[in-house]
Amino acid sequence: MSPVFSHGSLRLYLLSLLAEGPKHGYELIQSLSDRFGGTYSPSAGTIYPRLAKLEEEGLVTKESDGRKTVYSITDAGRRELEGRQGDLDAIELELTNSVRRLADEVRTGVTDAMRSLKADLASAARQAKQTASNAPFVSTEEPDSRTTSRIALHDADVAIAQFRQQLRSDLRQQVATGTLTDATVQQLKIDLDRVRDGIRAAFGTTTE
Repeated sequence: MSPVFSHGSLRLYLLSLLAEGPKHGYELIQSLSDRFGGTYSPSAGTIYPRLAKLEEEGLVTKESDGRKTVYSITDAGRRELEGRQGDLDAIELELTNSVRRLADEVRTGVTDAMRSLKADLASAARQAKQTASNAPFVSTEEPDSRTTSRIALHDADVAIAQFRQQLRSDLRQQVATGTLTDATVQQLKIDLDRVRDGIRAAFGTTTE
């Protein structure tokens, strides 16, 4: 994915978000994701170091609210924003261009995936046709088993990708709120192994 923020831009933009009101880390991540229409969501490893730096500079403060840490802009932070309004306007324009670019990249990725699938299906169809010509007594009314399997594989890939994306989003939320533990990760591994064993059993494959 192409870079979203130029050097120093994210720092200033976080200040502008906090100027709208106090927020905890996940709320800042969600606000950025919303502004990008879901095409970009920064990781906790991207946001929290910058918040720590802003705190060191006296531009934000933080306080605990239960399990969450809430960040607020200081008077010095507001003065920083006022003095760099021109830079902030330029960042807003930069974000508009970034959203457009990211949307184009997403469309390109989807288009490439569809082209790849069409190529696979065309190849499978040619192979099925060749098989049918070599075995004239075999009915061709139903799709060739390999063609069916390729389509099923594509559906499985899509399902796995969606599951992975949703799970990573859930885990990042836990990281943002500081609630992800080793016990949770270990249970996740156990559950994933159990699911894999169940699928392998359905295939008739012996678990290693």
